[in-house]
Amino acid sequence: MNNSASNSPLPPRNQHFNRIGNNRSNSYSNFNTSFKNNKPFYNNNQGSNLSNSRSFGSNSAIWNDNKSDYQKKRGFNNRVFNNNNSNGNNNWNDTKSDSVFNNNRKANYAKLCPNGYVSNDPNDKLANIPFVRPRDEALEEVLFGHQSNSGINFDKYQDIPVEASGRNIPDPIDSFTDSELHELMKFNINLSGFDIPTPVQKSSVPIITHGRDLMACAQTGSGKTGAFLFPILSSCFKTGPPTIPKNNTNRYDSYMQNCCYPVALVLAPTRELAIQIFDEAKKFSYRSWVKPCVVYGGQRMLDQVRELQKGCDLLVATPGRLCDLIDRGRISLCLVRYLVLDEADRMLDMGFEGQIRNIVEQNDMPTEDRQTLMFSATFPSDIQILARDFLKDYIFLTIGRVGSTSENITQTVEYVEEDEKVSLLMDILAADESQANDNSLRLTLVFVETKRQADILANILTDNNFQTTSIHGDRTQYERERALDLFRRGVTPIMVATAVAARGLDIPNVTHVVNFDLPKDIDDYVHRIGRTGRAGNVGKATAFFNIEHDKSIVKDLIDLLEEAKQDIPKFLLDIRLEMDYEQRAKQQRYHNRGGGAFNPNYRYISRLNKNNTVDHRKDKEVTTYLSGKKTTVTSSNSMKAFNGGFIPYTSSANASNVENSWF
Repeated sequence: MNNSASNSPLPPRNQHFNRIGNNRSNSYSNFNTSFKNNKPFYNNNQGSNLSNSRSFGSNSAIWNDNKSDYQKKRGFNNRVFNNNNSNGNNNWNDTKSDSVFNNNRKANYAKLCPNGYVSNDPNDKLANIPFVRPRDEALEEVLFGHQSNSGINFDKYQDIPVEASGRNIPDPIDSFTDSELHELMKFNINLSGFDIPTPVQKSSVPIITHGRDLMACAQTGSGKTGAFLFPILSSCFKTGPPTIPKNNTNRYDSYMQNCCYPVALVLAPTRELAIQIFDEAKKFSYRSWVKPCVVYGGQRMLDQVRELQKGCDLLVATPGRLCDLIDRGRISLCLVRYLVLDEADRMLDMGFEGQIRNIVEQNDMPTEDRQTLMFSATFPSDIQILARDFLKDYIFLTIGRVGSTSENITQTVEYVEEDEKVSLLMDILAADESQANDNSLRLTLVFVETKRQADILANILTDNNFQTTSIHGDRTQYERERALDLFRRGVTPIMVATAVAARGLDIPNVTHVVNFDLPKDIDDYVHRIGRTGRAGNVGKATAFFNIEHDKSIVKDLIDLLEEAKQDIPKFLLDIRLEMDYEQRAKQQRYHNRGGGAFNPNYRYISRLNKNNTVDHRKDKEVTTYLSGKKTTVTSSNSMKAFNGGFIPYTSSANASNVENSWF
């Protein structure tokens, strides 16, 4: 190594500048010389020379036409960048590195892109737009190669009712072409294969574009990720890179800086969802100056810090790891203009409220010039309290009913004893295989309650010739990512999962979701079955019901099935009737002043028949206790339908003393 320029900044011995190319052995002397002359350049030793490069402005950045990933080196001062090979007037204060976004999970891009990027394309309508990079056909194949964005019921999906409440609500859009999105964003959306915005995107895109805070609730799988990424990235494309704070002017005085300054922050509850949003952000920030990054627990912090040190404009993070990096001085939130809480209810369920409040309220995140967005499929009361604290003059948007499921999902509930579940599951999987009459990819997701049960069930299915993998919280991050990759590609078309995979994950081609163990909460059930029937596609959901473990979810499950226009099994209706009777009996004990004993004259006397009318029994002389008072009423005139089909009744010759009747 040549150390002749000893007064120039040298990198730490344990850190290396990560560049994608065929030769990674450039010496530090090249960097020393470039910094000394204030003319940083790349040398990828691929047979090109500096005569083929482009210079911009007095503080030149050497841009090698033969590079496969067209990375640039950051210098001390402002950088000028233009696609037309001539000196431009657009100062790029915050020059970013590679568009490949090396996330240590992609192959060496140089092998995938031997011909480099497409330059000087006369048909490129974006060539003269500031901060837009040239096209790269090989990278487009990596990012947009395999898309599945519409299903056979997509037109019906557009008819979902939309409700918005708030002040001065912007009109929804009908198409991306007619929207106010940046031209580059429209180009990337078109590459992704999206033709028509989903209902949540139709309303959310104009709301966010006009700078309003938003609390949005939509069915899972309805395109919520695109609903906030499209307008946020579009706004970034229009405004250009931010100005670095004056007290941090040395941010790029070397190729390894200590702190990054994102302009957009997306918080997600799980690692898998964070990675998924990050992958979508890479796709829709293609050809732009915006560099997405992702940080989450379970991966080495040093690797994530190195990625952040290359620059970060849109950060996707889990709350715990983000708090840690902020405390270490690796991330500053002083430039954040957009804050997104995705799956906000799930983050509160997982105990992240304290960390979220610390991130938003206890750090340097702006309060006045910040736009805050909350997205989820459900919004319970604690989420509404959080919205009241974080959002200002916001619009509340609901797509369908809050916490509802898609009618594109055919739901079936099977009553099964615990020792018969495995046998029934294998029968269902075998039936799915026999019904597959084409070569399309069909994936099945099975949810269980415990981590141990996930591994046991996966092993049983594998032993019975069902290619199966599993995912849960005790598996390492590498094992979880590998399991998801094998599942997505159909190598193991069956995956057994705990709740770690239930929220927010967008896994294409999931045609069947089986709730081997039903959750205790109906919102979790909604999110689980929402892994299928996404974006208008059709899917199936099967639930194994056992009265010993699943009695608490009966009422909510019946209401959900009824709203989604699904068949309700008779055994569920019978169980609900029995539960209603037990509830009325408990109320009677509470109001009975005779020592709290159950009044034997409180009778189960009526139930709903097939025509939803009341079948009355013969009148009897019965005394009951209402609101602590001994009360009697006259025979059958008091017979009225009660909730669930059960009614108490009393009969006597005198009904004038009735003051606190339930009727």
